[in-house]
Amino acid sequence: MCGYCYQAAKRTRGRCACGHDGVLPGFINGEPACRKCTGIKLNVDCVECGAEEELYAQGRCWRCVLGAAVDRLLTNPETGVINDELQPFAAALKSMKRANSGLTWINQEHVTAFLTDLARTPLVSHDVVDQLPRSRTREYVRELLVAHQILPPRDGLLHRYIDWSNDALNRLKSAEHRDIVNRYIRWHHLRQMHSMESVSHGTFLRSKQTVTVTIEFLNWLTDRDISIRDLSQSDLDAWQAEGPSTREFAIRFLAWAIKTKLVAADLAMTPHRRGTSPKMSVENQRDVVDSITSDEPALNPRDRAAGILVLVFGQQIERVVKLTWDRVIVSDKLVTVTLGDIAISLPTPLDEPFRYLSGERDLVKPLVVV
Repeated sequence: MCGYCYQAAKRTRGRCACGHDGVLPGFINGEPACRKCTGIKLNVDCVECGAEEELYAQGRCWRCVLGAAVDRLLTNPETGVINDELQPFAAALKSMKRANSGLTWINQEHVTAFLTDLARTPLVSHDVVDQLPRSRTREYVRELLVAHQILPPRDGLLHRYIDWSNDALNRLKSAEHRDIVNRYIRWHHLRQMHSMESVSHGTFLRSKQTVTVTIEFLNWLTDRDISIRDLSQSDLDAWQAEGPSTREFAIRFLAWAIKTKLVAADLAMTPHRRGTSPKMSVENQRDVVDSITSDEPALNPRDRAAGILVLVFGQQIERVVKLTWDRVIVSDKLVTVTLGDIAISLPTPLDEPFRYLSGERDLVKPLVVV
């Protein structure tokens, strides 16, 4: 018996024909059956809790080992017990639906270290959690503490932005400019966020983008030995002319700098206007479409499929590359592709690359169209 089948037998659970509810390692007439009915001698009895489960170590099941690990990590070394505040959290960890997954997570070095630090805190609060080493584990545990009413809810995006901005300040090359951006963040972005009932995802991303471009702009000035207080119109024009259109987002910082009298009031940046980007002519559009639908296309079927969705149906490439076969229906009469909530029917010859890929899908890894 191979190792895979042996593990599968220990993990097969259900109700046997005799009424036994538990591990069903054998088969009778093609149906899973218990140890008693099949005569299989398999040790799946936990020596600690007595449950019929897959054993993990020293005769104990996964859940008992998980419980012991939680108790060990969350016990305060000064008192020898788990703090009362953390008792609901400990109970939640022990009752994870999949004990093996919970144990794998807890045994990670950074998770073990974090829970050990948390166990030493006499009172659990958001401020206390903030003082622990910053990581995704910290925020995940925070969410668990909130979910089990150990901590009150708080605006997660606001504090994510605070953490991000503290790190972002370190990217500034000039101490003078670092102080200015710090004031810009505190008195403009954070002031706006604190006035909201909750920070929206759009506000969070827009504020990050604005500060990122502002840092790039001020570092650009630093590389040229220019202080923000000596900023001239020619400097602004050169900044915009030398880089991509995203540099226009520095206009938000410029407005604040003018308002706070850091720079002259007559300085201005040219905002990007929608619709000013160069467009492909109708003839060129037809030529491109013909190149991906011709009888002898230069592109492979995967690229042709992507090109059809982008050029003919105007889909964003970010959505196209995530397309999987469960969103594509190929029949004798029609090919239908569902993007979001919209089902798109592909007439001939637009359906040809999808039909080809459908026939070869077992050879394409995995069931991704493009």
